[in-house]
Amino acid sequence: MNHLGTVTLETERLVLRKTLEDDYEPMFRNWANDERVTHFLTWPPYKSAEELKNSYHKYLLESQKKPDFYDWKIVWKQSGEPIGSIGTVKLNEDIEGVEIGYCIGYNYWHKGIMSEAFSRVIKFLFEEVGVNRICAEHDPNNPHSGDVMKKCGLSYEGTSRQSGKNMQGICDVSRYAILREDYFKDA
Repeated sequence: MNHLGTVTLETERLVLRKTLEDDYEPMFRNWANDERVTHFLTWPPYKSAEELKNSYHKYLLESQKKPDFYDWKIVWKQSGEPIGSIGTVKLNEDIEGVEIGYCIGYNYWHKGIMSEAFSRVIKFLFEEVGVNRICAEHDPNNPHSGDVMKKCGLSYEGTSRQSGKNMQGICDVSRYAILREDYFKDA
């Protein structure tokens, strides 16, 4: 793989970019404090912007210095501020594979924004980084997340019973994936 790190990507409505020093406030305001957003995620809503700044935000700022770290803030061009995030949650060099995780503020659900962002990330990872496999997982009780995966060309691979844990407890996990050969065959 040709690791490039989190480079700026753009779509018609979005800019996908690295985390900036002052992003913790819009991150908190737009999604990280909302239990509707974190309901099916693995972390609880943050109680304050300061808590976010001193933990996860600090981790992101440090980690994005690495060339094999991929995490984008999804910036809505209309407002100019981050409304969600998307990035690799697992990287497996042996199979040249990545697992993608994402979340977006409640006010931006059901507008095709996450599919737009994920499609752009897929293009970057296959065409520029050279990954072989991109996968993503979701709790089957959150079918809209699976809809994003299907819309972006990932194929359903199966559901593992009680193999994950999120804010609801132990849960089933549905997995979707797309391979480099699938992507370029359809391109």
